[in-house]
Amino acid sequence: MKRLFSIIVLTATVFVGAQAQTSLVGRVYYHPNIMAEETKNMKKEIDTKMDETIREEVAKAEKKKGKALTAEEKEKVRKEVEEARKMAEVLMKSVKTAITATFKTDKEMLMQMKMEVDDEAMKNAGVSWAKRKAMKAAIALMPSSQKMTYFVKENLVICTDGKDKDTLTLSNDGKFLYGKMDEKTKFKLTRKQ
Repeated sequence: MKRLFSIIVLTATVFVGAQAQTSLVGRVYYHPNIMAEETKNMKKEIDTKMDETIREEVAKAEKKKGKALTAEEKEKVRKEVEEARKMAEVLMKSVKTAITATFKTDKEMLMQMKMEVDDEAMKNAGVSWAKRKAMKAAIALMPSSQKMTYFVKENLVICTDGKDKDTLTLSNDGKFLYGKMDEKTKFKLTRKQ
């Protein structure tokens, strides 16, 4: 009888433990620049497709001209594509996006995003003053924080702003929170508190 009681208590404890969710209240997850990894991935992708892009641009130029390009003209197209690649790389590196997820209560969280533009890097890349100013103005108009409600289901944190739903994934040890900006851009936030 004593053994049966022990087995029931143990089973109930395991069942209740499996059902209980870890409280996220007071936790803060952060990443200083979620675009850094994406910038590396995009650079690799651009580098691997460079030859293909040059061929495509040469084909476009030949179609527009109505005849095959000379070696000198092909070299000019190659240089233009290379310059465009360098410009894109500088622009990717000049924008930083920090994200903070703060769990205020057992149902409310605050998502904060801070974007910064390295004006000097953009200037060095040849971006005009007007375009830099327009980009800064557009970033300033973007919402920097958003209150959301959430609930936890296993290791998923399902949150909504009332319109859109988003799902974040909590690591097994609770040290990381994973999410997506879009299908290609994934991020990992590290627990700070």
